[in-house]
Amino acid sequence: MKRFTIRLAGQYFTICPVCDYIREYCRDYIVADDKRGPVTETGGTGSESTTENTVACAVGSMSESVAACATESPVYFTIATTQSDIDFEREKSAREDTKEGIPIRHFSDAYLETLAVYRKIADCLLSCDTLLFHGSVIAVDGEGYLFTAKSGTGKSTHTRLWREYFGERAVMVNDDKPLLHITDSGVTAYGTPWDGKHRLSTNIAVPLKGICILTRDTTNHIEPAEPHAAYPMIVQQTNRSLSADGMKQTLSLIDRMLHVVPVYRLGCNMDIEAARLAYEGMNRLKKQEES
Repeated sequence: MKRFTIRLAGQYFTICPVCDYIREYCRDYIVADDKRGPVTETGGTGSESTTENTVACAVGSMSESVAACATESPVYFTIATTQSDIDFEREKSAREDTKEGIPIRHFSDAYLETLAVYRKIADCLLSCDTLLFHGSVIAVDGEGYLFTAKSGTGKSTHTRLWREYFGERAVMVNDDKPLLHITDSGVTAYGTPWDGKHRLSTNIAVPLKGICILTRDTTNHIEPAEPHAAYPMIVQQTNRSLSADGMKQTLSLIDRMLHVVPVYRLGCNMDIEAARLAYEGMNRLKKQEES
């Protein structure tokens, strides 16, 4: 199977797949493709810029990745999947279905490979201070707001209300699994191809202005959440590495994120008024905290 390269969160990943489906899945993020030749990041053909920071990413290779990501240049990682990776995802999905008490779902190898690839990418990006997070990020006037909750609560429905309320001012960054790059001065949210069943995302990066834990309620209200109180939900919604070193890095990055991005709790109904209240509430409360 011919390989291709995508750019995510400022880094480059050459994907060596088993199935061809993931090439189409990642089409908006491809910067080079052995099937078509080099492509520019705007989608046209052309010569691709290169970097010497090339790392074969695998669980356990964190030290090499850390050294590469410490440089100013972006890093090239190589992601290779095997049938064993696909089988692992199938077994993991079956265990989770059994735990939830629902019938075991059956997925194609092609779909399961997308999960295996993103799991490997997420492990690589820990060394670049970047987390894979389960939530819906929407931007208004170029600033991002992340909504997270247990599955089925209504994250996607709420961000749809934002798009209806703000119109062209609102851009969907990622509706399911954005990447969050953490620094001591703030967090940047990135769109990715892993964007939920509605495939809602944009290949952009935006500064993250707030994280909102969403719950259903009959009335709309928002209040600040203390980091220690929000911590269990944030950990639950963050991709957790299967390696001990990776998990240690994950928890450290969560701690740093909660020091630079405010967290809120939003109780809301499905009325469009919830979008206005959430936006104005987060911005008002942030100004109060800064004053």
